[in-house]
Amino acid sequence: MSAEDLEKYETEMELQLYREYRDIVRQFSYVVETERRFYLANAVDLQVRNARTARSTSSWRCPTRGSGTCTGRPGS
Repeated sequence: MSAEDLEKYETEMELQLYREYRDIVRQFSYVVETERRFYLANAVDLQVRNARTARSTSSWRCPTRGSGTCTGRPGS
């Protein structure tokens, strides 16, 4: 695979991802960005602790599953 083919493939994948998000983003109230990924959510409960004593933590409410813990949340 040439560098040009790889660049074209990456561009097509980014465009596909953009279209998927564009089609569903209006269904959610929040876009949450972490160091690892983005999340779409209708409710976010963020609890920040002192950085010297503990890492930041957050509680997530899955919009597609009602209340509960989302799979794939930061730190997992």
